[in-house]
Amino acid sequence: MPFPNDARSRGLSTRAGRVLARLTVAPALLVVAWLAVSLPLLMGGWFRLGPALALFVPVAFLTLKAGFWDRTRLELTAGLRGPVSWWATGGVVAVAVAFGALELAMGAEQVIVRRDPASYVQFATWLNDHGSLPVDPMRWAFGGGDPALKFDGPAFYAEGGHISPQFMAGLPMMLALGGWIGGTHAMLAIGPLLGACAVLSFGGLTARLVGPRWAPLGALALALMLPMQWLARSTYSELPALVLLFGGLSLLQDVRDLESPAARVRAFLGGLALGLILLVRIDGIRDLLPVVVFAGLLASRRRSTAPPMVAGLALGAGAGLLEGYTKSRPYLNYLSDSLRPALLLAMVVIAATALMTAALRWPPSGTRLGRLGGRLSSGRLPDLAALGALLVVVGFAVRPHLQTVRRAPRTEEDRVNVEFIEQVQRIGHLAIDGERQYSEQSLYWAVWYVGVPVVLLATLGAALLARRLLQRRNGEWVLPFMVIAWTTVTTLYRPGITPDQPWASRRLVSIVLPGMLLLALYGLAWSMRRLRAHPRWRRAALPVAVAGALAVVTPITVTSWPLMFEPTERGEVAAVRTLCRQIGPGRSVVIVNAPVADSFVPVIRSMCGIPAAGLAAGSADRDVRRVVDRIRDVSRRPVILGASAREVDRHGPPERVFRLRTRQDERSLTTPPNGTWPLNIELWMSEPSP
Repeated sequence: MPFPNDARSRGLSTRAGRVLARLTVAPALLVVAWLAVSLPLLMGGWFRLGPALALFVPVAFLTLKAGFWDRTRLELTAGLRGPVSWWATGGVVAVAVAFGALELAMGAEQVIVRRDPASYVQFATWLNDHGSLPVDPMRWAFGGGDPALKFDGPAFYAEGGHISPQFMAGLPMMLALGGWIGGTHAMLAIGPLLGACAVLSFGGLTARLVGPRWAPLGALALALMLPMQWLARSTYSELPALVLLFGGLSLLQDVRDLESPAARVRAFLGGLALGLILLVRIDGIRDLLPVVVFAGLLASRRRSTAPPMVAGLALGAGAGLLEGYTKSRPYLNYLSDSLRPALLLAMVVIAATALMTAALRWPPSGTRLGRLGGRLSSGRLPDLAALGALLVVVGFAVRPHLQTVRRAPRTEEDRVNVEFIEQVQRIGHLAIDGERQYSEQSLYWAVWYVGVPVVLLATLGAALLARRLLQRRNGEWVLPFMVIAWTTVTTLYRPGITPDQPWASRRLVSIVLPGMLLLALYGLAWSMRRLRAHPRWRRAALPVAVAGALAVVTPITVTSWPLMFEPTERGEVAAVRTLCRQIGPGRSVVIVNAPVADSFVPVIRSMCGIPAAGLAAGSADRDVRRVVDRIRDVSRRPVILGASAREVDRHGPPERVFRLRTRQDERSLTTPPNGTWPLNIELWMSEPSP
């Protein structure tokens, strides 16, 4: 056993420990059960409430029962790092509940398509009402369509006479459950619920990797983090991905030293949870590469949990790729420049892992490699790895002084993004350079949100673990450290996202920021153990622990406080419902303003159930008159929608049918966000006279 787990550090089979172990993996198990039921129904065009619930209830029961299987009353808590008290379990639960309540009270209502959350809501709304993909553009309501009309937009791609929504279907299938239960408001409440589940699961992972006493602090630090609060107030795919990640790692941690049938079942569920991340976020391919290597290491040691883990991982990842290439193919084509290298890298890693496993399992080469590993672990390599971890952080810290990252636009979306960055630069009184990506400042983005103490403690933790893992110690950290280190380095090097804050923070919150918290807590816990082991400094351990906890949460709270009780995007649901009533049934909507069409065509089509289309670029008044005539030819009433009365008055008397006065997220490029911006939207409608 290259990574022995000291029996004294295992969790005792206390009732509080069993409750903590079960509660912190239950969200991931429920998400796995829902996705396992929903995806086949969606693929078959039968994604409806009745079939989904009829299948989900027994599948969820069996999944939870399998995930909680513990014949000896010791296996379930084997992954916890020490005994668990009720205050630790209660503290994690209390933090998660309080976080969920706050986010529910501050929740946004992003339903007008401007960025990803509203796109997910409109995707889910279509699934709610129709249960299948692709989206029907309802061309029949415009006389079969016209060259002057466009039915697609930035988040909805035209393909073969149909519309394919952007993004993977994992999150929309979860949002649809809320829509079935209580409409749009219940759908929006899924975001805070998933956020609370992520905080709960992170507390459980902290208990497994650092210790149960640190679990409430870990959950609290994540809950106070501004990017986490910002995500949980809307419908972002990172939320279910976090639940699956934390829960999957916890399940695999629980069975690390076990060989029982129950361990093999939980290993399958852990691999399945991690693989299903691809059904939620296709860029999870990169994050799962260390899991593939870890599975190969398990297989090389002939662990009985390796085959079921690989099967679960392959099944989950395969389900994500199947949905992506059958239901979201235009979206994947749009991402082809980054997706194809990721898939190629994944194939290389899988092949290399297979060769590594075969070499380690073949006695002649396995013996030689084992001896080589023993010599390396007892040599200078562990010290060099610790030094390397320090140098990586130093490199990212000095990067802004050595590099300015720019990206020349190659597509129409890139050119729109350049214009957006220039607009934000003008507002912030910055030098105008729309090609700047600000990626060289990625480490400082992390510092904004977690603070300097956490980054320093995380650097200490990373250096310690890099050294100890190569010395074949702290085996429970092998997979988590591989995932955190790989994703942190690759994400900080190339975030691959529009750099305005808090928008860009979503790239960090998926793994980088929680990983830094875990490493920082490990570094703090290690420091406390060193103090307790020294007779002279034993009494200082508790005050230092309290000071360390304050050093962790205080900078996080200082950054998040200005926006903690500042809701955004309020009133959109009520305004859209008013718009639907104002348009009325039996009408076909033609939107003559291009940005308005991009935002409102999917809203009117999904939430109002009214056919809508935008006016294609270069269209003239004669084209509008032709479209109006074709609409009347199919016995429907045409209406013209625009951003101002001037845009629609040439077609008939103008009437204001939509007015929204609310607040939106700040767009900050060089500082952390500390406020909100006004958001004012008006729509005017006219009905052409016969």
